[in-house]
Amino acid sequence: MRRFRFLSAALAALIAVSTASPAGAELRFSKSFSYFSVGGKTASELDEALSREGPLMKSTGARHPGATRIKFGGSVTYVSRGGKCAVGDAVVSLNTRIILPRWVNRKRANPDLALVWDTLSADIKRHEERHAEIARNHARALENTLRRLRPQADCEALQALVARESEKAIAEHDKDQARFDRSEAINFDRRMIRLLQYRLDTIKQQQARQ
Repeated sequence: MRRFRFLSAALAALIAVSTASPAGAELRFSKSFSYFSVGGKTASELDEALSREGPLMKSTGARHPGATRIKFGGSVTYVSRGGKCAVGDAVVSLNTRIILPRWVNRKRANPDLALVWDTLSADIKRHEERHAEIARNHARALENTLRRLRPQADCEALQALVARESEKAIAEHDKDQARFDRSEAINFDRRMIRLLQYRLDTIKQQQARQ
């Protein structure tokens, strides 16, 4: 089974400017799942199907066995405080869509191939869930950073500061996602062997109890 190269998260950011001051606004986070079908009755056929049908990532120009589409949004409100322009509130929203493979021949597969697929697909899902978690942590951190910004002489200066902090936060997010992908790729073989062994041991224990 060929080692798959995992995705780099796609990111779009938007900080909207407003003069209103909504009370008690908090991070808005949504997560959804979608699936793409793959066929095949052998490991090589599955490999080819994933390479052919997997989501195309613009960042790499290649298809991947799974993906997490990430979109940041939100708003910052400005108020007058002590003769200066201050942040009234900041809301960062986050939408993540996790795209996973679904093997249409799973029920008719031989036990060995089914075991490998179940192990791989579970690991792909765990990997993409972690991408969503990383994005959520950065969204919360950005929201807290924006709310704590010091008042500026005027709102134009504060808006420029908001933009700089947002760009910096996005850059840090991208670095963390890339770092995670590199770590996962390096440890892929050992992780798969460990997971397969765990599943085999579990099956043997279940059979021994029957």
